[in-house]
Amino acid sequence: DMDSSLVVRAQQGDRGAFTDLVDAIGGRMHAIAFSVLQDRELARDATQQTLLTAWQELPRLRDPDRFEAWTCRILVNHCRREGPKAKRWLPAMTERPEPEPSIADETATVIARDRIERAFRRLNLDQRLVVVLNYYLDLPPAIIADHLDIPVGTVHSRIHRALHLMHAAIDADERESAPAPSTPVRQEATR
Repeated sequence: DMDSSLVVRAQQGDRGAFTDLVDAIGGRMHAIAFSVLQDRELARDATQQTLLTAWQELPRLRDPDRFEAWTCRILVNHCRREGPKAKRWLPAMTERPEPEPSIADETATVIARDRIERAFRRLNLDQRLVVVLNYYLDLPPAIIADHLDIPVGTVHSRIHRALHLMHAAIDADERESAPAPSTPVRQEATR
Protein backbone atom coordinates (compact mmCIF):
# COMPACT_ATOMS: atom_id res chain seq x y z
CA ASP A 1 0.00 0.00 0.00
CA MET A 2 1.02 3.58 -0.69
CA ASP A 3 2.35 5.61 2.24
CA SER A 4 -0.35 8.27 2.70
CA SER A 5 2.03 10.53 4.65
CA LEU A 6 4.19 10.67 1.51
CA VAL A 7 1.11 11.71 -0.47
CA VAL A 8 0.28 14.43 2.08
CA ARG A 9 3.85 15.77 1.92
CA ALA A 10 3.68 15.80 -1.89
CA GLN A 11 0.32 17.61 -1.71
CA GLN A 12 2.06 20.31 0.31
CA GLY A 13 4.60 20.82 -2.48
CA ASP A 14 7.38 18.44 -1.35
CA ARG A 15 8.99 17.45 -4.67
CA GLY A 16 11.13 14.78 -2.99
CA ALA A 17 8.01 13.08 -1.65
CA PHE A 18 6.42 13.20 -5.10
CA THR A 19 9.60 11.71 -6.61
CA ASP A 20 9.30 8.85 -4.10
CA LEU A 21 5.67 8.35 -5.17
CA VAL A 22 6.73 8.32 -8.83
CA ASP A 23 9.42 5.76 -7.99
CA ALA A 24 6.76 3.61 -6.31
CA ILE A 25 4.16 3.68 -9.10
CA GLY A 26 5.87 4.95 -12.27
CA GLY A 27 6.95 1.53 -13.53
CA ARG A 28 3.53 0.04 -13.02
CA MET A 29 1.85 3.01 -14.70
CA HIS A 30 4.13 2.66 -17.73
CA ALA A 31 3.51 -1.10 -17.87
CA ILE A 32 -0.25 -0.53 -17.88
CA ALA A 33 0.04 2.16 -20.58
CA PHE A 34 2.27 -0.02 -22.76
CA SER A 35 0.03 -3.06 -22.36
CA VAL A 36 -3.01 -1.03 -23.36
CA LEU A 37 -1.50 1.12 -26.12
CA GLN A 38 0.97 -1.47 -27.51
CA ASP A 39 3.39 1.33 -28.42
CA ARG A 40 6.42 2.31 -26.32
CA GLU A 41 6.48 6.00 -27.28
CA LEU A 42 2.75 6.51 -26.72
CA ALA A 43 2.98 4.65 -23.40
CA ARG A 44 5.87 6.87 -22.33
CA ASP A 45 3.91 9.97 -23.33
CA ALA A 46 0.77 8.81 -21.50
CA THR A 47 2.80 7.98 -18.37
CA GLN A 48 4.63 11.32 -18.40
CA GLN A 49 1.38 13.23 -18.92
CA THR A 50 -0.20 11.24 -16.08
CA LEU A 51 2.59 12.11 -13.67
CA LEU A 52 2.55 15.77 -14.71
CA THR A 53 -1.24 15.94 -14.25
CA ALA A 54 -0.95 14.14 -10.91
CA TRP A 55 1.62 16.69 -9.68
CA GLN A 56 -0.53 19.61 -10.84
CA GLU A 57 -3.80 18.24 -9.48
CA LEU A 58 -2.44 16.60 -6.31
CA PRO A 59 -3.51 19.42 -3.95
CA ARG A 60 -7.13 18.70 -4.98
CA LEU A 61 -6.98 14.99 -4.02
CA ARG A 62 -9.25 14.70 -0.98
CA ASP A 63 -8.22 11.25 0.27
CA PRO A 64 -4.45 10.55 0.25
CA ASP A 65 -5.18 6.81 0.66
CA ARG A 66 -6.77 6.87 -2.81
CA PHE A 67 -3.65 8.23 -4.55
CA GLU A 68 -2.95 5.09 -6.60
CA ALA A 69 -6.56 4.64 -7.77
CA TRP A 70 -6.76 8.36 -8.56
CA THR A 71 -3.52 8.22 -10.55
CA CYS A 72 -4.75 5.14 -12.41
CA ARG A 73 -7.87 7.06 -13.48
CA ILE A 74 -5.68 9.89 -14.79
CA LEU A 75 -3.60 7.31 -16.71
CA VAL A 76 -6.75 5.82 -18.24
CA ASN A 77 -7.78 9.25 -19.49
CA HIS A 78 -4.35 9.88 -21.02
CA CYS A 79 -4.36 6.40 -22.64
CA ARG A 80 -7.73 7.25 -24.18
CA ARG A 81 -6.19 10.40 -25.66
CA GLU A 82 -3.11 8.58 -26.95
CA GLY A 83 -5.02 5.48 -28.15
CA PRO A 84 -6.14 6.91 -31.51
CA LYS A 85 -2.49 7.71 -32.31
CA ALA A 86 -1.45 4.04 -31.94
CA LYS A 87 0.06 2.52 -35.05
CA ARG A 88 -2.25 -0.47 -35.26
CA TRP A 89 -0.53 -1.83 -38.35
CA LEU A 90 2.83 -2.23 -36.61
CA PRO A 91 3.44 -5.47 -34.77
CA ALA A 92 3.85 -4.99 -31.03
CA MET A 93 6.68 -7.51 -30.87
CA THR A 94 9.32 -5.82 -33.03
CA GLU A 95 11.98 -5.99 -30.31
CA ARG A 96 11.52 -9.68 -29.55
CA PRO A 97 14.26 -11.92 -30.97
CA GLU A 98 13.31 -14.41 -33.65
CA PRO A 99 12.75 -17.95 -32.38
CA GLU A 100 15.16 -20.70 -33.24
CA PRO A 101 13.42 -22.53 -36.09
CA SER A 102 14.93 -25.87 -35.06
CA ILE A 103 13.16 -25.93 -31.70
CA ALA A 104 9.54 -26.89 -32.37
CA ASP A 105 8.29 -26.26 -28.81
CA GLU A 106 9.67 -22.72 -28.66
CA THR A 107 8.27 -21.99 -32.11
CA ALA A 108 4.82 -23.22 -31.05
CA THR A 109 5.02 -21.06 -27.91
CA VAL A 110 5.95 -17.98 -29.93
CA ILE A 111 3.11 -18.67 -32.39
CA ALA A 112 0.61 -19.03 -29.52
CA ARG A 113 1.88 -15.83 -27.86
CA ASP A 114 1.67 -13.99 -31.18
CA ARG A 115 -1.94 -15.13 -31.66
CA ILE A 116 -2.84 -13.96 -28.16
CA GLU A 117 -1.19 -10.58 -28.75
CA ARG A 118 -2.95 -10.14 -32.11
CA ALA A 119 -6.28 -11.01 -30.46
CA PHE A 120 -5.53 -8.56 -27.63
CA ARG A 121 -4.82 -5.76 -30.13
CA ARG A 122 -8.32 -6.26 -31.57
CA LEU A 123 -9.92 -5.28 -28.25
CA ASN A 124 -11.05 -1.73 -27.64
CA LEU A 125 -9.28 0.38 -25.04
CA ASP A 126 -11.83 -0.26 -22.26
CA GLN A 127 -11.56 -4.02 -22.78
CA ARG A 128 -7.76 -3.88 -22.84
CA LEU A 129 -7.72 -1.93 -19.59
CA VAL A 130 -9.75 -4.47 -17.63
CA VAL A 131 -7.77 -7.39 -19.07
CA VAL A 132 -4.44 -5.74 -18.19
CA LEU A 133 -5.56 -4.75 -14.70
CA ASN A 134 -7.08 -8.17 -14.00
CA TYR A 135 -4.55 -10.53 -15.58
CA TYR A 136 -1.35 -8.50 -15.77
CA LEU A 137 -1.59 -6.71 -12.42
CA ASP A 138 -3.73 -9.44 -10.83
CA LEU A 139 -6.21 -6.90 -9.44
CA PRO A 140 -9.63 -8.20 -8.38
CA PRO A 141 -12.71 -6.76 -10.14
CA ALA A 142 -13.70 -4.66 -7.09
CA ILE A 143 -10.32 -2.87 -7.12
CA ILE A 144 -10.48 -2.44 -10.91
CA ALA A 145 -13.96 -0.91 -10.54
CA ASP A 146 -12.55 1.50 -7.96
CA HIS A 147 -9.54 2.41 -10.14
CA LEU A 148 -11.70 3.02 -13.22
CA ASP A 149 -14.65 4.51 -11.33
CA ILE A 150 -17.15 2.08 -12.88
CA PRO A 151 -19.51 -0.52 -11.35
CA VAL A 152 -18.10 -3.98 -10.54
CA GLY A 153 -20.71 -5.53 -12.85
CA THR A 154 -19.31 -3.46 -15.72
CA VAL A 155 -15.82 -4.78 -14.96
CA HIS A 156 -17.11 -8.37 -15.01
CA SER A 157 -18.97 -7.84 -18.30
CA ARG A 158 -15.95 -6.14 -19.95
CA ILE A 159 -13.64 -8.97 -18.88
CA HIS A 160 -16.14 -11.58 -20.10
CA ARG A 161 -16.66 -9.78 -23.43
CA ALA A 162 -12.91 -9.24 -23.93
CA LEU A 163 -12.09 -12.91 -23.30
CA HIS A 164 -14.92 -13.99 -25.61
CA LEU A 165 -13.61 -11.71 -28.37
CA MET A 166 -10.03 -12.90 -27.85
CA HIS A 167 -11.08 -16.57 -28.01
CA ALA A 168 -13.06 -15.91 -31.20
CA ALA A 169 -10.09 -14.08 -32.76
CA ILE A 170 -7.69 -16.88 -31.83
CA ASP A 171 -10.08 -19.53 -33.20
CA ALA A 172 -10.43 -17.58 -36.46
CA ASP A 173 -6.65 -17.17 -36.66
CA GLU A 174 -6.14 -20.91 -36.15
CA ARG A 175 -8.71 -21.76 -38.83
CA GLU A 176 -7.00 -19.39 -41.28
CA SER A 177 -3.57 -20.89 -40.67
CA ALA A 178 -4.67 -24.54 -40.69
CA PRO A 179 -3.72 -26.39 -43.83
CA ALA A 180 -6.66 -27.01 -46.14
CA PRO A 181 -7.83 -30.61 -46.08
CA SER A 182 -6.57 -32.43 -49.10
CA THR A 183 -9.15 -33.91 -51.38
CA PRO A 184 -8.28 -37.07 -53.23
CA VAL A 185 -7.98 -36.58 -56.96
CA ARG A 186 -10.28 -38.87 -58.85
CA GLN A 187 -8.78 -40.56 -61.76
CA GLU A 188 -11.11 -41.67 -64.48
CA ALA A 189 -10.63 -45.17 -65.63
CA THR A 190 -9.24 -45.32 -69.10
CA ARG A 191 -10.29 -48.11 -71.43
